[in-house]
Amino acid sequence: MSLADRLGRLTPPSTLVDWSLFAAVVVLVATGLTTAFAGSLGDAWLFVVHGVAGLSLVALVGVKLYRVRGRVRAGVGARSGTVGLSLLLAALVVGALGTGLWFVLGGPLFLGPLALLVIHVLLGLAVVPVLWLHLRDRLHSPADALAGGDRRDALRYAGLVGVGAVAWRAQKTVNRALGTDSADRRFTGSRERGSGDGNRFPVTMWVADDPSTVDTGAWSLSVDGAVAEPFALDYDALPTGAQRTAVIDCTSGWYSEHAWQGLRVGDLLDRAGIADDARWVQFRSVTGYRWSLPLDEARGALLATAVDGETLSHGHGFPLRLVAPQRRGFQWVKWVESVRVTRRRELGEWVAIFASGLSE
Repeated sequence: MSLADRLGRLTPPSTLVDWSLFAAVVVLVATGLTTAFAGSLGDAWLFVVHGVAGLSLVALVGVKLYRVRGRVRAGVGARSGTVGLSLLLAALVVGALGTGLWFVLGGPLFLGPLALLVIHVLLGLAVVPVLWLHLRDRLHSPADALAGGDRRDALRYAGLVGVGAVAWRAQKTVNRALGTDSADRRFTGSRERGSGDGNRFPVTMWVADDPSTVDTGAWSLSVDGAVAEPFALDYDALPTGAQRTAVIDCTSGWYSEHAWQGLRVGDLLDRAGIADDARWVQFRSVTGYRWSLPLDEARGALLATAVDGETLSHGHGFPLRLVAPQRRGFQWVKWVESVRVTRRRELGEWVAIFASGLSE
């Protein structure tokens, strides 16, 4: 029996492979987008699922490319448009998987102006429409794909997923053997940078959120919304005696632990006297960027003026930055000028985080 025949016997039927590719991409996109908002240890399973699905996809892509190698060669010779779409899909998948694996195995945090993980996400999102175009005429119903399947097909499929799980477990061993700083990544996959060293941790800007230096003489912090007594504080009047140690974990792939100093959000809320039916607290930047936390969580948050005893730098949010433990870095609003108590969360926040700063 030839090697090709042996490999063919070890892989699931073609229709099941196509559906598996589609399912793996859906799982990867869903978990990838969800992990952007997952900062607590209880969310660790999302990162595990994402990693196993990604490594399983490597095996599935290998099977798919091996099976269609003859058609690809023939199509390239005939300059087939269908094959062109297939090659584009293969390039996007290899790019998305490659950048993800490169990051896991100690690749750089940034490639030029973009984080390696941002490139990974962009390539992953681009896979979805191209994969749909590629498979829309090939996918039969799931029932048809499973029809005629037997125990051996189930074992073959389990074997492909098992390859991903084993590879995911082995990656820490590989990183330790190679001596990369990925060996001690946080459960989110992020690597440590600049902990306990004041402002010397990475400065990242979300989309176009990059304002001019804030003039504290013209700046003030307002506290308003569903409160009994709205008020405002100038910079020199900020009470800054509160301190909290917390980890900022950025979606661009790094984390940093610091002692943050500033004022407790709960103290501001108590002074303003919140309404009985208040549910959310919104933190708004001078750029228009804004994010809300549930009331109880917001009470325990800090508005920082300093980090590890150093006044915040502009890049890290001077004069005020939200410190929200167990939230991802993009939710730690920088350059805060407003704390607004609300009864309902503003849906416009989801637009503001992408559009803020564009008019700067």
